[in-house]
Amino acid sequence: MSVTEAATSQAGKEFDIVVLGAGSGGYACALRAAQLGLTVALVEKGNLGGTCLHVGCIPTKALLHAAEVAESARESGQFGVKATFDGIDMGGVNAYKDGVVSRLFKGLTGLIKSRGITVVEGEGRLTGPRTVEVAGTTYAGKHVVLASGSYSKSLPGLEVDGERVLTSEHALTLDRVPASAIVLGGGVIGCEFASVWRSFGAEVTIVEALPRLVAAEDEASSKALERAFRRRKIALHTGAPFESVGHTDTGVRVTLQGGTVVEAEILLVAVGRGPSTDGLGYAEVGVEMDRGFVKTDERCRTNVDGVYAVGDIVPGLQLAHRGFQQGIFVAEDIAGLDPQPIDETGIPRVTYSDPEIASVGLNEDRARELYDDVETLTYDLGGNGKSQILKTQGFVKLVRRADGPVVGVHLVGARVGELIGEAQLIYNWEAHADDVAPLVHAHPTQNEALGEAHLALAGKPLHAHS
Repeated sequence: MSVTEAATSQAGKEFDIVVLGAGSGGYACALRAAQLGLTVALVEKGNLGGTCLHVGCIPTKALLHAAEVAESARESGQFGVKATFDGIDMGGVNAYKDGVVSRLFKGLTGLIKSRGITVVEGEGRLTGPRTVEVAGTTYAGKHVVLASGSYSKSLPGLEVDGERVLTSEHALTLDRVPASAIVLGGGVIGCEFASVWRSFGAEVTIVEALPRLVAAEDEASSKALERAFRRRKIALHTGAPFESVGHTDTGVRVTLQGGTVVEAEILLVAVGRGPSTDGLGYAEVGVEMDRGFVKTDERCRTNVDGVYAVGDIVPGLQLAHRGFQQGIFVAEDIAGLDPQPIDETGIPRVTYSDPEIASVGLNEDRARELYDDVETLTYDLGGNGKSQILKTQGFVKLVRRADGPVVGVHLVGARVGELIGEAQLIYNWEAHADDVAPLVHAHPTQNEALGEAHLALAGKPLHAHS
């Protein structure tokens, strides 16, 4: 019996939970609910795993690793290694990327099947507080979880054609390295693709309407990334809103407010992601919406009894691990385990460009808005042995309430995304500098920089940083 036939045979059955969407939030909810003994129907029109697995986090990070390998080959001489960089084989890069996605997809599919979750293939629509319709068949649940994900946004008058004007989905399937690219949007997605293409040898220009790149991050992190990008010969136009785009014989011509004109082979539109909720019946059933997003309380509940929402359709950080944790939370809430609400500020954030940016908690500006007395300390990675070995530059910046807990940790440098695990514990457990300072950090690791920053913040800098 096929998956679809199995789902059809259970169409008349009421499930404990019907999940609409099998991205990070949806499949995490389904897996945890099944683990807790609940019956689950998981509705998905595409592939299990959603945006993150297929056209988001996983494939982009595979490209970023390929970019790191390219830079290693190009710069091998500074490490005394004789190697040559002969170029990028995009067919090979894409085969590597697709192989990673395929293996993870196969593993996820097997896991969902082994848990006894009923997978319903097709586009679902909410038809009542307890019902989802798929291709004319209704699936009823004691609870419904909306997890329909997001799509790549564009701007008014900016038509995406998939050839010269691309979204990130199109960019992931390019069969060549563009000679030049304009990246419209200096957020996480834009900076990651700009970093990849520059490492692959393209001339790259980033256009950002806001005054700085990755504007949600601490200003010091933004400035460090901008300096690093300029050193890498990535051109930046910040505080420069988009006005129009036209075609040339060889690509595109982008005009910015103020009259600046930039030309390139392709334009990547990376202006954020919008909620995929249009036409899915949410508002018709009475679910309260806000500009396409689903409004929820801190327990992911909508205003309609029994209907929850998780992931990118809920206002807030559009991160796979946020949706994942929300999905687990909702399953446990429905099962009666009374889980603790998620502190959104305690969710770690990483931009996987070169250099990486990672953060958790409050940035300095926000901390000063909330608290009267705030202290900061910045520890330069120049004092860290492993960072010297890696030849990376950056810092650890700590933000704390005066004589109180650390309320923000901000990191810039190669591989600092791997350091955010300890940083999120420091924030989420409301640690003081004196709590972290005695902890032993392995030498030589970049992780030591976190330890030394807290030693310094506790008033006992080991290497005289202040």
